[in-house]
Amino acid sequence: MAYHPRAWLTHKRNVRPGLDARTKIIMALEREPGLTIAQISQRTGLSYSSVRLHLKSLEREGIVARRGKRPYSWVLTGRGQARLTEF
Repeated sequence: MAYHPRAWLTHKRNVRPGLDARTKIIMALEREPGLTIAQISQRTGLSYSSVRLHLKSLEREGIVARRGKRPYSWVLTGRGQARLTEF
């Protein structure tokens, strides 16, 4: 499986299972911006807790952002891609 360029994190060790999970999450958000954790979990086949963990990591890196009130919807940010091209 090819990994999405945004799936690589700068502050965390990048291991294959994490890259796979983050790639699935990012691709789901590219197709349908504004999904909740539960919706991402259903669309990717990942557990709710796994999606939540990876979204928090992606949020710390500035790749995704939460919107609204609980349950939060998640969107990709343009800033995340800009930061990755700096390397």
